[in-house]
Order: sequence, then structure tokens, then C-alpha cells
Amino acid sequence: MTIAKKIEAMQAKQSWIRKMFEEGARLKAEHGAQNVFDFSLGNPNIPPPERFREVLRDLIDSEKPGDHGYMPNVGYPFARKAVAEYLSREQETPVTEEEIIMTCGAAGALNAVLKAILDPGDEVICPAPYFVEYNTYADNHGGVLRTVSTQDDFTLDLNAVSAAVTDKTKAVLINSPNNPTGQIYSEESLKALGNLLSEKGRTLNRTLYLISDEPYRKIVYDGVRVPGIFPCYKDTVIVTSYSKDLSIPGERIGFIAVNPAATHRPALLGGLALANRILGFVNAPALMQRAVAALQGQTADLSAYARKRRLLCEGLAECGYEFAEPRGAFYLFPKSPIPDDVAFVRALQEELILAVPGSGFMGPGHFRLAFCVDDDTIVNAMPGFRRAIKKFQ
Repeated sequence: MTIAKKIEAMQAKQSWIRKMFEEGARLKAEHGAQNVFDFSLGNPNIPPPERFREVLRDLIDSEKPGDHGYMPNVGYPFARKAVAEYLSREQETPVTEEEIIMTCGAAGALNAVLKAILDPGDEVICPAPYFVEYNTYADNHGGVLRTVSTQDDFTLDLNAVSAAVTDKTKAVLINSPNNPTGQIYSEESLKALGNLLSEKGRTLNRTLYLISDEPYRKIVYDGVRVPGIFPCYKDTVIVTSYSKDLSIPGERIGFIAVNPAATHRPALLGGLALANRILGFVNAPALMQRAVAALQGQTADLSAYARKRRLLCEGLAECGYEFAEPRGAFYLFPKSPIPDDVAFVRALQEELILAVPGSGFMGPGHFRLAFCVDDDTIVNAMPGFRRAIKKFQ
């Protein structure tokens, strides 16, 4: 045995997303990239805003000694202050730089939060479907991800959440807009969830955290608003990144925001600062902290995703697929025309279309399409989508 048994087991059950990415590389090498229609990976394909490049040029031209050195583990004070000022408006809650910790993306943020709050055996409740790596993030820190069902339209099922809370529960983890469904949780449901956690926390005599993973917050459609989480429950923590809205996923920059009203605010902030360091992140990238400090409120041209959503939804509807139009993010989660979503995804592969089985997100009977792709990919894939569904009609 050359590697850890746990890692070997994880490799055997590795993410469907990565499996499809690897399959895509094989098919592209065999058939040519232009002939393969890859909807497998949520990798933003629109350029960052021009202001991003302007800021980077300014930062390079104004470089000073020490600009690339260590800083506080929680990040530059001026960057945290800029984030706090913007977040205060977004959350309609006064937030200071003390409640902000700059991180290596949303994944780094979520791992730091779980490291700071979980004891071995603690459970994290998560509505399904969900981003598959939540399992390993909880496991990284001795926790257990406990999934619960959602409603038919993928909105929160509060009865399912309530039934899942035990004396081992430490947190509820939500993702809105959701990957893979594109669903957005309403303010009413979030307030009801907050009330539920308050009541359960009093009964169990322990703090139950609500963690909100929000990298898709700004990618919404049809005038939909993503409600702020801080007004809904006091023991809330936001984890997010600039990967999707600024279209810079490779730069690994995000933040944690702790509700100023959190019951154990000082201890939680101290634990997060320590976790950020000892997990090996040490601090978020210095250059990107400077960049996002000057880019609060800026986004890439996210309207492009609305166009791609329309092209994909109209095309698939004409082919006979059933789905709920996503309210946010850049994913569509159609029903598989047969119960075995893995088998249907293989049928799509025969048409050189790469999708991800819904089973990989704990959403069996569906498949996920990431529409952050060129418009031509969507249009040219339609004949293959039509042929695939006709095989089972």
C-alpha cells in the first residue's frame, strides 16, 4: 500500500464531474474538440470585466517593497474593510472588517469553517442535491455529512431538516443559488429555517450554525433576488468566492463572513483565523486581495449566462426534456427520460455530449448540464440531445 487507505477509497468513488472531465479529454482527442459538446464542468467561460485588468495593471505599476510578503492570516485590513462595506449593504446588516476573513476561494473558506466548528462525529445537515465535495470537506475535519431531501422543485423541506437534527448536529449547510439545480431559497423559507435552528438549539443546549455557500449569488435571472442570510438567523456564516461573478476561478480568492450577532463571535473568529493558517492556506493570495478590494460590486458580463440559459432551455424543451428553469447559477438539472440517469448519460456520450449524472449530486433520475460554454456548443449539441431522448421514447 503506497497511499492512505482512505484516499484510495476516495479515488475509487471520485467525483462524477472529474470522471466526465477525463472522459471529455479522451473523446476530444479521438474526435476533435470541436465535435465534442462538453457540459460537465462549471468553469466560467466569459472574460473578467475590463476593470479587473485595469486594477491588475495599476497594482503592478504601483508595486512597493513588502507588497508580496506575509500579512495577518485573516487578510489585509483594507481588503476586509472593503468587503465588509459592500456586504453590509448586501446583507442589510452592519458588518465590520473584524467579521471578514479573506480565504483561498470558497472551498478554502468552507474547510476553514468546518475545521473551526466540528468535533469528531459532529454532523452537518445538507439538503440534496448538493455539490458532491461537501462530503469530503466534512470528512476532512472529522465530521459526517447528513443529507436530507428537498421538495419536488428543490426548495427547502423544513420537516426533513427538523427530523434530521440530533444531539450530534453542529451545522446546516446550504447553497443558494444551488449547484446543481439553480434553485434559490426564499427569504420566508430561510427565516423559517432560522427559527427551526433556534428552537432546536435551545432544546439541545448547543449552538447550531447555518453555513451559506454563496459563490453564485450574483448569477440570477428574471429579476430574482437572493435574500440576505444574516437577517434570517444570528448564528450564520457566509462562505463565498469571486470565482463565478468576476470569472476568475483560478485565482482562488474568497472570504468568510461571520454574522456580527453570532452567539460565540470572538471564539468563532479566533478559531477561523487559526484554521485558515494551520490548514496550510496561511493567508489568501496577496495580489488578489488587493484586486478585489478595488472591485467590490463589479462583475463580469453575467447577462451572457441568461442568453445561454435561454438557448439551452428552449432547445431541450423542443426535444422533449422535462426540467425546471434555473433561477440562478449556470446549471440545468433536467429529468432523465429513464430512471437510470447513469445509463442515460452514457447514451449522451454516444452523441459526444458530456453531462454529469444526477446521482453524483444525490439527485438520481436527473442529469446536470453546465451551460457556461460557448453558444455554438449549445446549438450544435441539440441534434445529439434529440437523438438521445428518442432512443427511450
